[in-house]
Amino acid sequence: MIRTNYKPLSSRPLKTGAGYHRPSSTYKPVQADSPAIEVMTDLQKFAIATIPIDATLSQATQKMVARGVRLLLVNNLFGEILGLITARDTMGERPIKLIQQNGGKHGDLTVRDCMTPASKIEVLSLNEVQRAEVGHIVATLKNSGRQHAIVVDTGANGEELIRGIFSITQIGRQLGMTLEVFDVAKTFAEIEATLAA
Repeated sequence: MIRTNYKPLSSRPLKTGAGYHRPSSTYKPVQADSPAIEVMTDLQKFAIATIPIDATLSQATQKMVARGVRLLLVNNLFGEILGLITARDTMGERPIKLIQQNGGKHGDLTVRDCMTPASKIEVLSLNEVQRAEVGHIVATLKNSGRQHAIVVDTGANGEELIRGIFSITQIGRQLGMTLEVFDVAKTFAEIEATLAA
């Protein structure tokens, strides 16, 4: 039976001089040799943000802002991955070039126009990631010139499933750094300097 009547909890003013909890002394900051899995967004623990292929770029940007992410998976009604779109795709040079080439205005562009199609998404194997360290992921992202890496594993029926995402911005946060969103070269230089320290 579902309860329909809930009593509010009692509240009181915060006491003067109150502090806040901090991570326990067993907390270990992320380092270059930390397990890579520690900096992966695991989709078994966190829901991924998705968007339909016919959404506008403005809708995609708004969804990224609302979810606090810079990457959306593009899917169809059956949950199949059609591609991905990043903040760089919606607010970078790609939309401007499309408008210059084809005319129109930014409001006319859809996710389909600027996304990376599934056939062009490069992925990492979860098995390999589980044996890797943070430094390997940074090197992989730098080598590809991308801010994100997609990790896949195999489902119960043998199908490929996206299991996780690495974000250079998230790795930077876990290293205790604030990074520029679109300045990839500067971002990698900052992370390499931190890892070498």
